[in-house]
Parts: sequence; structure tokens; C-alpha cells
Amino acid sequence: MSSTNRTVVVTGIGATTPLGGDAASTWEGLIAGRSGVKPLEQEWAADQAVRIAAPVAVEPTEVIPRPQARRLDRSAQFALVAAKEAWADAGFEAKAGEDPAVDPDRLGAVIASGIGGVTTLLDQYDVLKEKGVRRVSPHTVPMLMPNSPSANVGLAVGARAGVHTPVSACASGAEAIGYAIEMIRTGRADVVVAGGTEAAIHPLPIAAFGNMMAMSKNNDDPQGASRPYDTARDGFVLGEGAGVVVLESAEHAAKRGARVYAEAVGQGISADAHDIVQPEPEGRGISHALQNLLDRNDLDPAEIVHVNAHATSTPAGDIAELKALRKVFGDHADHFAVSATKSMTGHLLGGAGGVETVATVLALYHRVAPPTINVENLDPEAEANADVVRGEARKLPVEGRIAALNDSFGFGGHNVVLAFRTV
Repeated sequence: MSSTNRTVVVTGIGATTPLGGDAASTWEGLIAGRSGVKPLEQEWAADQAVRIAAPVAVEPTEVIPRPQARRLDRSAQFALVAAKEAWADAGFEAKAGEDPAVDPDRLGAVIASGIGGVTTLLDQYDVLKEKGVRRVSPHTVPMLMPNSPSANVGLAVGARAGVHTPVSACASGAEAIGYAIEMIRTGRADVVVAGGTEAAIHPLPIAAFGNMMAMSKNNDDPQGASRPYDTARDGFVLGEGAGVVVLESAEHAAKRGARVYAEAVGQGISADAHDIVQPEPEGRGISHALQNLLDRNDLDPAEIVHVNAHATSTPAGDIAELKALRKVFGDHADHFAVSATKSMTGHLLGGAGGVETVATVLALYHRVAPPTINVENLDPEAEANADVVRGEARKLPVEGRIAALNDSFGFGGHNVVLAFRTV
């Protein structure tokens, strides 16, 4: 089964986000321009400089049996919810080995997280300090492992071709999907369940991000706080959740008569080598990732009509990305409908690339680009470099083959760009 040029397609999608407990409700929220950001109501939030976040709309315990949920970190719970939806959406009725449509030795799982089981780690440390050694859960280590979401998804579907966990901060989810594309393209697997998850709405991460001056402190207007490209943007809003896709070789999907959402064209990867936190201001590393995408994949720039931008609502990062798009694509960038969906979901860190891949695929499938909300005064540099979809969703071309990009960047200078197109 070895090959280096197999076509990869998306046959299943799943999500649990601040906008909805599944992909359909999340997509509905994105198209409606609805914000999932809320005031934090926990007692610990009162002392925080940042008192807003974007929690999931549906608690995972409403989907996962409570006995199972108690043995999973929240990040793994999210991943399992999204993966099970994607698996069923792809048309698989049982896990590999029980469903004749998929061979477990040809099935992989790649689920990323930027931070992993941070809530389990911190909560169990509190238990240790307050209640003693004997009260620490024996499930703590399997719960806090960064590979726990991927491992549990792999167990749920019966994956034996490989289970992996890329960790590259906020680029993790996109890198997982890019890795999965390569697993299929190079013949390691026929089907891969891939995406990203994060659950970090906890006092320590919020305090740390807040003290870095990375998060919005617009506590009086939670739904207006995440405002990419607006001149008044003051940082990101922390979100939580997961987004997962089922990727499949086109041949395998055709044999079983699967519905195909889009072709997964490929990935482009680079690193800034600039700073552990700050992006390279001119977007040079991002430019390299975009050029790498074009050089390594069969993608005509003229096909690209939509970009789901990383756009976290930070003053420096938003513009660097747009400069990179303009540098690589030149006048073609005038035809990109740029959406910043973090304006609605908040920033899901390692889960962002997974959720935004789902949004990108659905944008192509339905041929409509979600809006960027809260842009009251468009930054002149953004206006000079991009066509930002504002206010309302925008229809994409209804005829011919079109393509879209999903950009993800992370602390450490990680840059990942994914490309998809209609079939």
C-alpha cells in the first residue's frame, strides 16, 4: 500500500465548542455571527484581571457516561465527543475490527493538545495539599498525559496504524491534521481520525496569560471582547473544546461509497526562529509556511477564495499573518474572503486548528464564509492587506472548484497552514 501521492479527503466532521455541542450547531453559530464568550461565574474568577472566557456550550458529561468521564481529563472528554461525532458522520457504525468498512491496522488517530491535562494536574495537586496522599486519584497520570486525548480516541475507534500527539502550542491541532494527511498520503493508513482539543479555563492559565498581557480584559463586554482586526483589540479570549475530522484516502472512501466534504490538499510548515512568544512582525515565517504549502502540493493560487485566519485578536499577530498572505499571493490575496472565527469561539489554543478546520471544510462544502464579528473600526493595515468578511456571512463562488486555507500559529514560532478544496 506504499504511495507518496494518494489523494486525501474529508469524510467526517465533529466538534464541541462554545457555540454548540456538535458540528452542526457550531456551524450555525458561526454563520449567525454569535459569540460564545461569557463572564466567568466561578468564585476564583473574582480576583482575576481577566474574568471572561468561552466555555463549551454543552458539557461533555451530557454525552459521555459519567463513570467514563471521571477517568478522563476534560480535554480528553472534548476529544472523545468530537471524535465520536466525526466517526459516525463518516458512516462508520462501530470501531475498526467490528466494522468491515475499516481495517484496524490501516486506521490511525492524531489528536493534539497544546497543554494537555492541565486541569487534572492542578486539581489533583490541590487534593494532595489539602487532603493528603491517599486521596489523589489513581487515574491522575493517564488523565494528565498530553497524549491522553489521542490515546482515548484511538481506543474508541480501534486504531492500530499509529496514535500520535503533536504538541506545538496553538498550532497543535492543525499540525495533527497535517500529520494525518501525510500518514494517508504516504501509505501508512487508509483512514485517520485527526484534530485538536483543549481545556484550560482554570485560574492558573488565565492568571498567567493575563499577566503576559496576552488576553483581553474587556470584562464589561464579554461578547465584544474578541475583536480581530479592530483597532481596539487588546488580546485573545480563552476558549475550550475540540474539533475532529475523519480523513481517508480517496480510493478507500470511493470503495465504501462515503460522502466527501472536501479534499485535504496538504500542509505547509515552518518556524519563525524569532521569539518564544512574539510573532515575527513581518510574517516571514508564515510566508515560508505558505510557500512550502504551494511548493509541496498541487494547489493553484487562483483556486483559493477563502482563508480561515489564525487572527487571535492580538495587535501584532493579526497583521503579521495578513502581510504574509499578501507577500506570497500578491494580487490573488484580493480575492480571499478572510474570516476570523475566533471572534466568536474565542481561542481554543491546541484545539483551534481542529475547530477551524471543521469551519474551513464546511465553508467550502456550503460555499459560504463565516463573518468576523466585533470589527467596528477596521485596522488600516488589515484593510490594506485583506478582504475581511465582516458583519454577515458571505457567499463563495457557486461554480467550479474552489480552495480554502486554515492558518494556525503558536508560541515558539510554530506555523502550520492547511489547504482544502471542493471535489
